[in-house]
Amino acid sequence: MASAPKASLPILYKELVPLNSNDHGSWKGRTTEKAPWVSSQHAIPLTVEEFPLAQRDFPIVFSAGDKPVPLALMGLNEGVNVFFEDDGTPIGAPYVPAYVRRYPFLLAKLQPETDNLSLCFDPTSDLVGDFDEGQPLFGEDKQPSEHCKNLLDFCEKFEQAGNKTQMFVEELTKADLLMDGEISIQRRDNPDQPFTYRGFRMVNQDKLRELRGDQLRKWNESGLLPLIFAHLFSLDLMRVIFARQSEMGKGPMAVGGANGAANATLPEA
Repeated sequence: MASAPKASLPILYKELVPLNSNDHGSWKGRTTEKAPWVSSQHAIPLTVEEFPLAQRDFPIVFSAGDKPVPLALMGLNEGVNVFFEDDGTPIGAPYVPAYVRRYPFLLAKLQPETDNLSLCFDPTSDLVGDFDEGQPLFGEDKQPSEHCKNLLDFCEKFEQAGNKTQMFVEELTKADLLMDGEISIQRRDNPDQPFTYRGFRMVNQDKLRELRGDQLRKWNESGLLPLIFAHLFSLDLMRVIFARQSEMGKGPMAVGGANGAANATLPEA
């Protein structure tokens, strides 16, 4: 799930620069309790390891396209996030996806012809810089600090989780279980004209029930089957998200959905 610095960048990232002791030897990293970079994002990539926790707060869907990606829906309309204020303050105590916690760092290929990954960061973030306060990224000997090593370790574990996620999606695709999703939500003001959301993919429950017993047993033993159920159970939360949007004055009517249909634009990572 890493991206090359000069290729199309994944969501949240505006630029990517390789971290190195020559250019950033005196730089520090800041910590923050706010995440303004996610406040306008309605869908965030998830790894399969996060499904058990994420499904308590978010609907888990899959992006459309040739390479589906699991996504946590934080809003049903583009630009709407019901879990973070505009300044990035969390509303309540939602699970924060690792993709968000990783920012502004990322492992990326510097040379497309190799598989080597380097620790990079988004220089437009105010979390990394030549600050007076913060945790040093390098020591006086120009070697990575303990803080920098921890950042690298987190990014490496995220990559490993990303590989597991890719294998999970490949299993679903191979079994032809993913279908175009659609959900209709009744409107209190006009129950005869529900809002219909499309533009995502989900597991086809009819095909899931038709799978052979040995396949289901294999998936249950490998832990894949519980992940599928976590995804399916989480879909009921779409109505909860819809209600929260309406309470906050960010319902589809407020963002241009007066015709009763909404095609969600979901990111790829």
